[in-house]
Amino acid sequence: MPAGNLSMFSSAQSMPFARQPQLARAYRSIAAETGVTDASPHRLVAMLYEGFVEALAQARGAMRSGETETKGRAIGRAVRIVEEGLRAGLNLNAGGRLASDLNQLYSYVGMRMTQANLRNDETLLDECLALMQPLQEAWTRIAPTTGGSNA
Repeated sequence: MPAGNLSMFSSAQSMPFARQPQLARAYRSIAAETGVTDASPHRLVAMLYEGFVEALAQARGAMRSGETETKGRAIGRAVRIVEEGLRAGLNLNAGGRLASDLNQLYSYVGMRMTQANLRNDETLLDECLALMQPLQEAWTRIAPTTGGSNA
């Protein structure tokens, strides 16, 4: 994406495919620890990606140790982050093709996470992480350079 197009991510008004109130509610509903109330829209999305990666790591550990209940809770959390946070925060009307593509990707990741849980399949966790990590890294790289520590 050309650098000139990155400005659409810098604030709530210029983030056509993210809605701050929905992101904040979604993150609170999945047990965010701190910082949600004062976080910028960019930081809220970053927190969702961080929570997703953390939940996957917990699920992987639980799979390896045979802790079925812990695995289910961790995968459920990862699915909620994707579905209720990242996917629900998309503005499909204003976000154009990028929002549409992310919507399809998030739907796929949610489905694969559910399959990973049902099949106890760590390779599906790897697949989901491989799909989401580049998005997380890109999101981090486009962080606003002004606006304080929550940016």
